[in-house]
Amino acid sequence: MTQSVTRENFDQWMLPVYAPASFIPVRGEGSRLWDQAGKEYIDFAGGIAVNALGHANPALRKALEEQAAKFWHTGNGYTNEPVLRLAKRLLDATFADRAFFCNSGAEANEAALKLARKYAHDTYGAQKSTIVAFNNAFHGRTLFTVSAGGQPAYSQDFAPLPPQIQHAPYNDLAAARALINDDTCAVIVEPMQGEGGVVPATQAFLQGLRELCTRHNALLIFDEVQTGVGRTGELYAYMHYGITPDVLTTAKALGGGFPIGAMLTTETFGKVMVVGTHGTTYGGNPLAGAVAGAVLDTVNTRAFLDGVKQRHQWFTEQLSALNARYALFTEIRGLGLLIGCQLTEQYAGKAKQLLQLAAQEGVMVMVAGASVVRFAPALNISEDEVRHGLERFARACEKFALESSS
Repeated sequence: MTQSVTRENFDQWMLPVYAPASFIPVRGEGSRLWDQAGKEYIDFAGGIAVNALGHANPALRKALEEQAAKFWHTGNGYTNEPVLRLAKRLLDATFADRAFFCNSGAEANEAALKLARKYAHDTYGAQKSTIVAFNNAFHGRTLFTVSAGGQPAYSQDFAPLPPQIQHAPYNDLAAARALINDDTCAVIVEPMQGEGGVVPATQAFLQGLRELCTRHNALLIFDEVQTGVGRTGELYAYMHYGITPDVLTTAKALGGGFPIGAMLTTETFGKVMVVGTHGTTYGGNPLAGAVAGAVLDTVNTRAFLDGVKQRHQWFTEQLSALNARYALFTEIRGLGLLIGCQLTEQYAGKAKQLLQLAAQEGVMVMVAGASVVRFAPALNISEDEVRHGLERFARACEKFALESSS
């Protein structure tokens, strides 16, 4: 007999590091979810930019079920066919020559930072160890990655933190230039900050970082955990900018909901990571490899990626019309299907309140900080789902404006 559970059980049984919604989703199809009471929600959150092809996608289910009927896991003492095929496809589609698979974006970034330190140590000496990162960044929750992320609220309670990590303001090339020197081993940057407010990098900023890293023999790491796998309308955001990193990290949408992450790099840098220098028990398991391969089958086509750009227009046009009525946002920004709406000063700090009202109306959105509402829906969301979801969001915006002014 299946045990009955409620949202209240979370507060009784779980470590209180999250504050989940008041409802529990139990079933999904495409860009729609249903909770325990049968209420329908249109999903504009996408599992934090994870569910690239929506819920219960038939092609992903088929890939998972077929592999599950063969074998699930062997550990890294053996390789497997699905992950080798996935590696080749990622290498063929990007600048990279080598791949390392893990289970999450944090692990991918951890591997990238370790690679940078190892390459600098082996090539130039121990003094070349400084990492430059950016304020309001988010690179994961391990001690190393939370230190690189420039948000003290996530790191200050866990000191002492790993040393020799410096931070500059995002999109401020002059400030970055003041920090990057011959002792810098790596610069890690998101082409578009997600958790930091859905803020795209400028072309000049990323181009300048590329030139500085080349000049000072530092690795340029692009954290594409949130922007990758079609999210911006290109397979990876570096393609949107035309600027090639030395290392790229990817996760979230790569598995379409199944946990997988990867670090991609060139032969030059990858060769320093020899047997025993890094590893993971579950990373690159055949289940994850099979599902991620099916994701790429769908996403990595020009027609699909152009469809993401078309969906960006659907969202931004309708959000702009909505904002003309309610005047809640100073800016609607982003690339592809990672979109942020910056609340005006009048409503600053109230993004979570708007999210909760949206859920009451049957649409799931996210926040990116206290003052930005974030949209990261499935990349194949239908025009009808966009329209109906934004109609529900508009009702939430109307209630929000009334509540905030009363």
